[in-house]
Amino acid sequence: MSERRCLVVFYSRTGNTRRVGVEVARQLGCTVDDLTDVKPRGGMLGFVKGGIDAARKRLTQVAGVGHDPGEFDLVVIGTPVWAGTMAPAVRTYLAERKDRLPEVAFFLTTRSTGVEKTFRHMEEACGKRPKATLDLRERDVRKGDPSEAIGAFVAALSAEPNEGRPAP
Repeated sequence: MSERRCLVVFYSRTGNTRRVGVEVARQLGCTVDDLTDVKPRGGMLGFVKGGIDAARKRLTQVAGVGHDPGEFDLVVIGTPVWAGTMAPAVRTYLAERKDRLPEVAFFLTTRSTGVEKTFRHMEEACGKRPKATLDLRERDVRKGDPSEAIGAFVAALSAEPNEGRPAP
C-alpha cells in the first residue's frame, strides 16, 4: 500500500471508532481526518439527539476535515452505528464530498445490530461500493483485542484488485 495514498476518515463520540480508525491508519500508513460534529453530542441528551438525527438522516456541521479526499487513491471511512445507520457527521462528510471520493472502504463499531443496513446507507451516500468492510462490536474494541480483525481488513485493502479473488 506504500505507493498508494490513503486517508482514514472517522467520527467517534466515545472513542471506540477512533481507536479502530487510528489503528487502521497506523497499519496502512495513512493520513487521518478525525471528524468533529459541531452539535453537542455529549451526555445522555446528546446521545438521544444524535440517534434521532441519525434515524432521520439529518446532516450536521462538521469540523476536523483537513484533507481533500480527491488527492488520495483510497479513503477509508469509519462510523459508529447510531439508530441503525451512520452518525450524522459521517453522512455529512459523504454528502459534501461524494464527487471527490476515490476508491472507498468502510468500518464501523456497533453495540448490537445495524451492520448491513449501515454499510448499505454508506454505499448509497457516496455512490461507491467499498473495497472492503469491517464491523466490530464496541465491547470487543473496549475490552478485547481487535487487532486480528483490523489486520485482516488492512490485508484486504492492501491486496491487488484480483489478488485472492476468483476470476469470473
